[in-house]
Amino acid sequence: MDLDVLRQTIANNGYEVILCGITSAFVAQVIKFCFFTIKTRHINFKIFTTTGGMPSSHSTGVMGLSTIVGILQGFDSILFASCLGFSLIIMYDAAGLRRAAGKTAASLNRMMEDFYHHDLQSVGGKLKELLGHTPLEVFVGAILGIAYAYLFHWFVIK
Repeated sequence: MDLDVLRQTIANNGYEVILCGITSAFVAQVIKFCFFTIKTRHINFKIFTTTGGMPSSHSTGVMGLSTIVGILQGFDSILFASCLGFSLIIMYDAAGLRRAAGKTAASLNRMMEDFYHHDLQSVGGKLKELLGHTPLEVFVGAILGIAYAYLFHWFVIK
């Protein structure tokens, strides 16, 4: 398939919106994987499916989607306002509720280690602790999503 035909197929419609949202979240996961690999000097492909870390792929995806809707429909449209509203809720949840759940899981893990003397397998294993994001991780993810949407749209229409 010719690149120009592909661009015409996805430009200025719902395909561009959904592709931008999905690929921006994927790019954030790739960046997260690279950061983890550089930091730990260990390759772990499970990073692609885990939550938490820098940058927030949830924030990147929803802000990428909201921004591309704003570009295509107008930043004064009802559709953009709806997308942005849901994006803010998701980002608040990532930095608030999910982060608090991760802290709770860490506390429970410590309590269970003390109680079961480091034999957590007898009660089903450790709870996952890295669930949410710091406000900085959410902010960086949001900025990445906005920038990605502009670059994605520029690439599609160019």
